[in-house]
Amino acid sequence: MHFYELHEGDDDVFADLLLVREEEMDPEEFFDIVQAIRRRVVDSFEQGTLVQGIADELELHHGFIAVTDDRLTAAVNVSRDEDDNFLADLDAPEEGTDYATILADLRADDPRLN
Repeated sequence: MHFYELHEGDDDVFADLLLVREEEMDPEEFFDIVQAIRRRVVDSFEQGTLVQGIADELELHHGFIAVTDDRLTAAVNVSRDEDDNFLADLDAPEEGTDYATILADLRADDPRLN
């Protein structure tokens, strides 16, 4: 198995997506294919992020498998604290619930926060 990664982001907001493929693809060829797909779908992808839209095309036409949460068999939370180690319930999130992370760099001395 060969692993590939797509990054999408501007400044501090980003998304990453891993892809797997049985046959190795030269990194430059992978880049060229991703660029061609990006140009074609940048204004029309139906998924939440551009990398998801590109990954859909890579799966459909180029033999890749996107490693996404819906394909997980198991997830384990690991911590130094024994009580924080557990097998996550993959069925727990309700359908339709989607999360995104936003990083906010707030200054304590900002007068707008007082």
